[in-house]
Amino acid sequence: MSAPLTPRAVAALRDLTPGTRSTVHFNHAGASLPSTATLQAIHAHLAREAAQGPMEAGVASRELTETARTLAAELLNAQTDEIALTGGNSQGWGAAFAALPAWRPGDRILVARHEWGGNLAAMRFTAERAGATVEAIPSDDSGCVDADALEAMLDGKVRLIALTWLPANGGLINPAAAIGRVARKHGIPYFVDAAQAVGQIPVDVAQIGCDVLSGAGRKALRGPRGTGLLYVRRGFLDQLTPAFVDSHSAPLGADGRPMLRPDAARLESAENSLALRCGLANALREALDLGLDAIRASIDARAQALRSELAAIPGIAVLDQGRERSGLVAFNLADRDAVAVQRELAAQGIVIGSNGVPYTPFDMEARGLTRIARASVSYLTSDAEVDRLLEGLRGLAR
Repeated sequence: MSAPLTPRAVAALRDLTPGTRSTVHFNHAGASLPSTATLQAIHAHLAREAAQGPMEAGVASRELTETARTLAAELLNAQTDEIALTGGNSQGWGAAFAALPAWRPGDRILVARHEWGGNLAAMRFTAERAGATVEAIPSDDSGCVDADALEAMLDGKVRLIALTWLPANGGLINPAAAIGRVARKHGIPYFVDAAQAVGQIPVDVAQIGCDVLSGAGRKALRGPRGTGLLYVRRGFLDQLTPAFVDSHSAPLGADGRPMLRPDAARLESAENSLALRCGLANALREALDLGLDAIRASIDARAQALRSELAAIPGIAVLDQGRERSGLVAFNLADRDAVAVQRELAAQGIVIGSNGVPYTPFDMEARGLTRIARASVSYLTSDAEVDRLLEGLRGLAR
């Protein structure tokens, strides 16, 4: 693993991030803090819209806004025509899922135990109407999805394998590439929800072997809310027919008939915020300039240290599983509801997250958990912030 960012580099990045001066932020997995430059990129385009008119500013800024697509392809080791720019992770994942061929009675969808609740809602809603099923793949003794168990479940009825790579309810990192090898071996479509992964760890879609991968702008990438990335493998695109098309995704040809775009943008909409895309482009450039290896090393070092410190506080149980872990640190405080812990820390100016069963229902139910507190770190996280969090939790634990 690469060396973490130096303390001087982190201090410089914090100086360029206004939110670090007003909040002790441990909810980077919910939405991270944007840089001043990302905010300026958004504001600059809004100013162009005000001065020139929104449509005219959009034409003038097309090259700038399309930079987000190029940088996203670089980030994911994909081709530019394999990238759709979306309004968020769930929107992109859902658009790709809805574009799959019609489901039939008896069809099977296999998901990791950690699948995001929003994806499960989409899959179950469709499966119940079609007579298909959604089934959880067993986990191994570390809590990760078990690639061997997956292979043993396969038959001719399996139409989709779906994986949430970094779950929302803790620090586990699933073996996405191992699942991809099984999917490719058997020719089964493979979707990866990388909402927590993109911008936090290196992502190589070729190495993963996925057909579709979705990501969010607002989390580790530190981009604006309302932005997302969607990768669709070139060879898989023709299997996707959008559930909804418009003048952007399927423009009318000379004969008046709609023609689906030949690239991943067939899953985009004509209506989007160009200002937010400008912000996303800046956030992507910042991540690439820092280097994902250095970002990963910095987050990993901070999260591992935080887990050790939390485990030493009487009454706190650290709940993270997996052999390799992310910057999401899940824990509970004995005899305290996670929402109450979140609320009491917020009163001290410390922001954490909390997740309930609907976020990751299969995993929460399998582990007997109803809710967890979640402190998610960034490469921006400082020693002083960690000390504030630990001090607050020690006070609650007394």
